[in-house]
Amino acid sequence: MPVLKTAKALQGVEAGERIAVLASDPLAGLDIPHFCNEQGHVLEDSAREDGWMRFVIRKGA
Repeated sequence: MPVLKTAKALQGVEAGERIAVLASDPLAGLDIPHFCNEQGHVLEDSAREDGWMRFVIRKGA
């Protein structure tokens, strides 16, 4: 589910803009980086915070 919501959120921003994603799903740590790589987005940062994973993604072209 985090990848689907991330893809939808990225539709609403211009190339080069960033979004932050918070996820509690343990598989997001694998799925979000893979999604970014496959779709041409840049995963600029990822961290664990209080049981959550935070990702900063810059939308690709």
